[in-house]
Amino acid sequence: QVQLVESGGGLVQAGGSLRLSCAASGRSFSRYAMGWFRQAPGQEREFVAAIRWTGDSTKYADSVKGRFAIAKDNAKNEGYLQMNSLKPEDTAVYYCAAAPWGDSYYRRFEYDYWGQGTQVTVSS
Repeated sequence: QVQLVESGGGLVQAGGSLRLSCAASGRSFSRYAMGWFRQAPGQEREFVAAIRWTGDSTKYADSVKGRFAIAKDNAKNEGYLQMNSLKPEDTAVYYCAAAPWGDSYYRRFEYDYWGQGTQVTVSS
């Protein structure tokens, strides 16, 4: 099993940037695909970005394409979501997820492990 802990959330003005981190423990993160999802109040949890376990394939939701970038550092057992040009509609709790030997999955059920989430608030 792998345990995931997100960090890096906070309050930022529209147009600003944040970098979320996902620290993995328990197993080598090199074996896992990683995904980022987000959930705004009263809404379903939605896909944001994903990276294949090999690190050579990524996928993004249309709403964040060109603004967000996903990466993983296997040596540090960490994953990241760099968020630029943030908009108020990006406000949500952001969750990282992991799937062993996975592809850049965009569906929630394809992930086996989830973190507790970190709040991102973008003010206008």
